[in-house]
Amino acid sequence: MDALCGSGELGSKFWDSNLSVHTDNPDLTPCFQNSLLAWVPCIYLWVALPCYLLYLRYHGRGYIILSHLSRLKTVLGVLLWCVSWADLFYSFHGLVHGRAPAPVFFVTPLVVGITMLLATLLIQYERLQGVQSSGVLIIFWFLCVVCAIVPFRSKILSAKAEGKISDPFRFTTFYIHFALVLCALILACFREKPPLFSAKNVDPNPYPETSAGFLSRLFFWWFTKMAIYGYRHPLEEKDLWSLKEEDRSQMVVQQLLEAWRKQEKQAAQHKAAAAPGKNASSEDEVLLGARPRPRKPSFLRALLATFGSSFLISACFKLIQDLLSFINPQLLSVLIRFISNPMAPSWWGFLVAGLMFLCSMMQSLILQQYYQCIFVTGLKFRTGIIGVIYRKALVITNSVKRASTVGEIVNLMSVDAQRFMDLAPFLNLLWSAPLQIILAIYFLWQNLGPSVLAGVALMVLLIPLNGAVAVKMRAFQVKQMKLKDSRIKLMSEILNGIKVLKLYAWEPSFLKQVEGIRQGELQLLRTAAYLHAISTFTWMCTPFLVTLITLWVYVYVDPNNVLDAEKAFVSVSLFDILRLPLNMLPQLISNLTQASVSLKRIQQFLTQDELDSQCVERKTISPASLPAAPSLGLPP
Repeated sequence: MDALCGSGELGSKFWDSNLSVHTDNPDLTPCFQNSLLAWVPCIYLWVALPCYLLYLRYHGRGYIILSHLSRLKTVLGVLLWCVSWADLFYSFHGLVHGRAPAPVFFVTPLVVGITMLLATLLIQYERLQGVQSSGVLIIFWFLCVVCAIVPFRSKILSAKAEGKISDPFRFTTFYIHFALVLCALILACFREKPPLFSAKNVDPNPYPETSAGFLSRLFFWWFTKMAIYGYRHPLEEKDLWSLKEEDRSQMVVQQLLEAWRKQEKQAAQHKAAAAPGKNASSEDEVLLGARPRPRKPSFLRALLATFGSSFLISACFKLIQDLLSFINPQLLSVLIRFISNPMAPSWWGFLVAGLMFLCSMMQSLILQQYYQCIFVTGLKFRTGIIGVIYRKALVITNSVKRASTVGEIVNLMSVDAQRFMDLAPFLNLLWSAPLQIILAIYFLWQNLGPSVLAGVALMVLLIPLNGAVAVKMRAFQVKQMKLKDSRIKLMSEILNGIKVLKLYAWEPSFLKQVEGIRQGELQLLRTAAYLHAISTFTWMCTPFLVTLITLWVYVYVDPNNVLDAEKAFVSVSLFDILRLPLNMLPQLISNLTQASVSLKRIQQFLTQDELDSQCVERKTISPASLPAAPSLGLPP
C-alpha cells in the first residue's frame, strides 16, 4: 500500500501509529484516507451486488413511475460520478504538467467513479423492479458518509495548521462530494410510491410492514402506531392487521402440500425402481435380500424444502449476533487496561466506550430481527402442518377412519403441530450453542490458561446425565401421546353414544375408565416434570459451578496467578455469555424429544391410504335431459 502513496506529491505512509494511536490529537495518514477508507463503501457495494441483483430478479413487483424523488436521486448519482472523474482528469492534468501525482490519485477516483455510476444505475433498476426503499443503497450511502467524516476533519485541521489550503481543487471537490453523499443518504431514507401496476389493496386494514421503508423495518417503527393505540384503547379484532400474503394459510399450506407430494412421488419412484421384476436378475437375489428397501416419504424433508430459506435467513441473523456478543468482553479488557494506564490518551476511553455502545446497539437490532423471523417461521410451521393434516383427513379411506378417530386427528392438529411451533425458536441452538461454547472456552483459555479445563470437564461430565434424562423423557412422551389418543377416542365414543349411556346409567363405569386413563397420563406427566426439573436445575447450576471451579483452580494451581480486575471482569462476562446456551440446552432437548415423537405421528398419518379420485364418476347433466316435474293439477 505504501507504493500507492509513497511517491509523488502525496509522500505519505499507509499507516503511522505515532500519528493515529500514540497522540492526544489522533488522525489517519493521507494515504489511508485516500485509499482504504475511500474504498470501503465501494467494496461493500460490489460484494453485495450479485446477491441483491439475484434477489431483485425473482422479487419484481412492477415498475415505479419516474417521480421527482427518483429524478433527484439520479441527478445526485450523476453529479458524484462527475466529481470523481474531475479528480481523475485533474490527476492526468498534473501528470502532463510534470507534477507526478501519487498512483492513489488515479486509482481511487477511478474506483469511486465506477461505483457511483453503478449506484446510479442501481437506483433506476430498483425503480423498474418496484423497490420502494433500498436497504442496500441506504447502507452504502451511510458508509460513504461515515468514511468521509475523517477526511472532513483532517482537511480542516491541516488547512488550519498550515494557514492555507495546499491543494484547493481536491479540497473543493472533496467537500462537494461530501455534501452530495450526505444529500443522497437523506433522500435514500424516503420511500418511493407503490409500483404502477401493482395489485390494488382493497383491504381496509392492511399489514403496514409490507409498505414500510428499510429504516422502519429495521427499528420496527411500523408497529409504533399499534402500540400507541393499544395503550390508549383496548384492542379488538377489527383493530388487528390482515396477514401478509406469504403468511396466509392458502399460501403456506399449498407450499407444504406441494413439497409433501414431491416426497411421495419420489418415494413411489424409488419403490417402483426397487421392484423385483425390474432390478432383481434372479429369484436368488430377491431371497438373499439384494433388493433395496423402499424409501418412505419424509415429512421432515418437506418441511425443510418449504421453510428452509426462512431458517437460513434467521441463522444468518443468529450468527452475526453470536459473533457480536464476543466483542464486548474484548473491548472491556481494553477499557480496563486504559483505566489502569494513566499515561494513555483520554480519547482511547471515549473510543472504546463508543464502540461498546455501538456493538450493543447492533447486537440488539439484529437479535430482534432474528426473533421476528424465527417466530413468524414457527407460526408458518403450525399453520402448514394443520392445513396438511386437515386436507389428508378429507381423503383417507374408511379403514383408516376406523383406526384414526376424529379425536386423534384433532390431537395431531392441536398438540403435535404446536410442538413444532414451540421448537422453532430453539432450533438454531443446535449449531449456535456449540459455537458459543467453543468461542467462550477459547477466549477463557486465552485469559485463564489451562485452568479453564476444569470447567470444561464439569460440563462434559454432565452430558451423559442429561442424555439419559432426554432418552427417558422421549419414552414418556411416546407413552403420554398414546394415552392421550386413547382418552380422546374414548371421549368421542362417549359423546356419540350419550343417549344409550344415559339410558342404561353407565356414567360411573365410563367415568372410571376415563379417570383411569387420565391418572396414567398424570403419572407420566409428573415423572416427566421431575426429570425436566432435574435437568433444568443441573444446567442452571452449571454456569455458576463452572465459574467457581475455573477461578478456584486458576488461583490455587500456581501462586503466581493473580486474579486482577481485568481477568475477573472479562472472565465473568465470558461466563455470562456461556450461561445462555447452557441454560437453553435442557429446553432444546425437551422440545426436540417432543417434536421427534410428533414428527413420527404426523408422518405415519400422512402416509395412510387415500381414496382413489379416479373411482368417482362425474357426469355433466344438461337441464333439457332432466325429467319434467309432475303436474299437480292446480289452477294457474
